[in-house]
Amino acid sequence: MRPTLRQLEYIVAIADTGQVGMAASKLNVSQPSLSAQLAEVEEDLGATLFQRGRAGSKITPVGEEVVRRARQILHELQDLRAAAQGGGIFQGRLRLGVLHSVGPYLLPGVVQRLHKEHPSFRLIVREESTLDLDEGLRSGRLDMIISTPEDHPGARIDPLFTEKLWAAVALDHPFAQSKPKLKLADLSGQTLLTLGPGHRLSHVVAGLAASGGGRVSDEFEGTSLDAIRLMAAAGAGIAILPSIYAATEARRGTDVRLYPLDDPLARREVALIQPQLPQPRPGSDVLADILQSEAQKIINQKHG
Repeated sequence: MRPTLRQLEYIVAIADTGQVGMAASKLNVSQPSLSAQLAEVEEDLGATLFQRGRAGSKITPVGEEVVRRARQILHELQDLRAAAQGGGIFQGRLRLGVLHSVGPYLLPGVVQRLHKEHPSFRLIVREESTLDLDEGLRSGRLDMIISTPEDHPGARIDPLFTEKLWAAVALDHPFAQSKPKLKLADLSGQTLLTLGPGHRLSHVVAGLAASGGGRVSDEFEGTSLDAIRLMAAAGAGIAILPSIYAATEARRGTDVRLYPLDDPLARREVALIQPQLPQPRPGSDVLADILQSEAQKIINQKHG
């Protein structure tokens, strides 16, 4: 039956690397052999999957759909093998995408626990923006993602936690001496610092600014939560930070004062998200429980 599973692995590798030579090296086959297999697949399917040139192999629109389906077939095969061994996802490899504003603070404890409880499990983590996570899930490049559920319609959602948002101000900011907590009205006339527009957090902060009468900085768009915290410490504005980060920074000791935002709008939902298949991948419920419990340990810590 053609294309074979091995041929599907070949075209996925070419899509991932962008070059036949690199794909051949990755799969430990010769480049002429891989080129011949690609030509055979394209002949069998009656379609050109890649446009080959000096710059590499650029995937065609038809190729994108074929590669997406090839990834699904290969994932189903992995699940079949895992199910036969009785361990679900924990018997193999899982490519997990995660928001930049979640991964570094949640995953260290999770990875430590997974290594202890499931030593044969191989977790491959990719930190990406909301938009890139959605593309990765839809294309099959990622098996599951940890993200904000409203940004991934049509996917299977397992809620993990709801976290409040916190405000970080410089130590010499007027709020630093006079406020036990901040209300939305306190943001009136203030400059708010957040991540760039490819992140859900930026949309949440824009909503807070609109409701509270503040403004989102157009001079600085952070690429990380550390970056916007440092800008707040320098007096450039008020950084809006999620609880999971604020708790981590409070434990380390910071150069800013942290205040909870006392408003129902100042929160975000985070979930474990996977493609909408007839059945969730075996073991994903266990992974969700581990993520949820580790998140609550961090969020429930006392902030400074």
